[in-house]
Amino acid sequence: MARSRRDSDSSIDVDEEGEEGEEGEEEQQVHCLFGDGVFPTLQSMLDHSLQAHQWDIPKICRQLGLDFYGVVNFVNYVRSEIRAGKTTVDIPSPEAFQDDKYLQPILADDVVLMSIDEILENGNRDGLERAPLQGTDVHDARMLQSRVAELEEDLQRAQSQFSGYRAAVKEVLDDRLEAQVASLQSLSFVDGSNEPSAEAAKKQESGTDNDASYFGSYNYAEVHEVMLKDTVRTDAYRDFIYSHPHIFRNKVVLDVGCGTGILAMMCATIGAKTVIAVDNSDILDRAAMNVVENGLDGVIKCVKGKIEEVVLPVEQVDIIISEWMGYCLLYEAMLDSVIWARDRYLAPHGLMVPSHITLHLAPICDPAYIAAHIHFWREVYEFSMSSMMLDICDDVQVQHLTASHVQCVKPACILTLNLHTVDLAALTFTREFSVTLQYDVNPLDGWAIWFDVFFLPDRSVPLAPDIQTVAEFRARRPVSTAFSTGPYGPETHWQQGELLINGEHRPLRAKRGQVLAGQISYRRPKPDSRELVIEMEWGVVVDPEPKPEPKPEPESEPAAGPGPGDDTSAAAGSMPPMLKRRRKQRWYMR
Repeated sequence: MARSRRDSDSSIDVDEEGEEGEEGEEEQQVHCLFGDGVFPTLQSMLDHSLQAHQWDIPKICRQLGLDFYGVVNFVNYVRSEIRAGKTTVDIPSPEAFQDDKYLQPILADDVVLMSIDEILENGNRDGLERAPLQGTDVHDARMLQSRVAELEEDLQRAQSQFSGYRAAVKEVLDDRLEAQVASLQSLSFVDGSNEPSAEAAKKQESGTDNDASYFGSYNYAEVHEVMLKDTVRTDAYRDFIYSHPHIFRNKVVLDVGCGTGILAMMCATIGAKTVIAVDNSDILDRAAMNVVENGLDGVIKCVKGKIEEVVLPVEQVDIIISEWMGYCLLYEAMLDSVIWARDRYLAPHGLMVPSHITLHLAPICDPAYIAAHIHFWREVYEFSMSSMMLDICDDVQVQHLTASHVQCVKPACILTLNLHTVDLAALTFTREFSVTLQYDVNPLDGWAIWFDVFFLPDRSVPLAPDIQTVAEFRARRPVSTAFSTGPYGPETHWQQGELLINGEHRPLRAKRGQVLAGQISYRRPKPDSRELVIEMEWGVVVDPEPKPEPKPEPESEPAAGPGPGDDTSAAAGSMPPMLKRRRKQRWYMR
């Protein structure tokens, strides 16, 4: 492990050739928050900020009511905005920099962060100088201090009383909940549905059911709160159901992975004859309560267990609805269960909701994240922690990106799924791609992956081959239902998968108009795993040099082109041969 150039217990500097420099204290360098100057003292930097940028930093901190850590976040927020390429920064509200990521220094050895107390002192002094206390003010202040002390005592007594009250209420509610669950199980659960199949019982006895942690993660209300508050997602399902009552009326609907039962209740409300809501997590107990509470237990039947193992009270269904998509689309492998349910229960002309998915890939630059979370480990309080950077880019990061991060003219569509016909084999794939750079990249930081979701009301009308994005879909069908999890629209709980390039690679730099090409693979580490492995190989396409015209050859039958059923938009194949600066990397989502 390499130590920092200057050891913390020594005042001897080492120059580039390794020779000892002269002893002495290093001159302080205070960098302007706006990156346009270096100053010998904090005060000179503050004066510059006021004169050049009209920012009175101590006054701003006082007006925003910032404490020590608030000022740290504020300084790092401004520096990160400037590093991200902004030339000006408006004075933010405290909510803009509340994230803990802004506690991490953007600038190594930032003198401003070492002088927070001085900034706060200047701000307080400024406030006192502007509003000195008069005699009556002093008296009022003492009265207020006395009143505050009384209120604090009252608050402590109230908190103590409330703690006892909360414990008593919790005990009563727990007793009521147990009784209600027992009652609901007899009302809203299909008889025998909780009995595991022979295969499931065998797994439980042998302890080999490796899905326990997966289903257990959906037992808690917080997870479902996040998904329900994702209005892009939930509104799309609601809009499709409520705008197509004729599709759901008097139909039998299967909700695979029903969670709180929200989609099942929407289908029942719009007129479905029967809705079967299946989930293998304990949240189904709460879903059954929700069903009864909303008076829908005559329509919705809750079935607990894996869809592959339970026995449904019907032989077939007219519609299968499911929100099965994971990070990078296929993480958690829930689509496997949806496909199994389709093949087993869906009527020949039944409908899958949603009906189509497209998966997208784009090159990105994200210098702010790299600085805050990768380069941060280069020097931490004057200590080198480069070991923390080992394998740091091996895992897929889930981040919210914006259009400004994307570096290509148009992202590559690497997969299109028709939920009515896709099979399990299609979920392990290798696809070629190419993208044209819209900007100079110096360097390329990584790749982003996201997906678009489409709701078509008629399975006989496929998604047009030239439609790959929600924007293209809506241009063709303005009143249609679809949503995107990409960086060009509102944030969703899926965000985007960020594949950061390993620092061991030599940085890849390319110019606007150049083409990046390669291939990407999706696979699982083991056949029954819910984890995901993504592999990529890419490089810069070399402009082909002009070649002499070939000599005429005897006429022969032209090679057969792709047939009407061939998928030419995402065909697997070998790497394009004319690439330079090739890179290859593997990422894990686990």
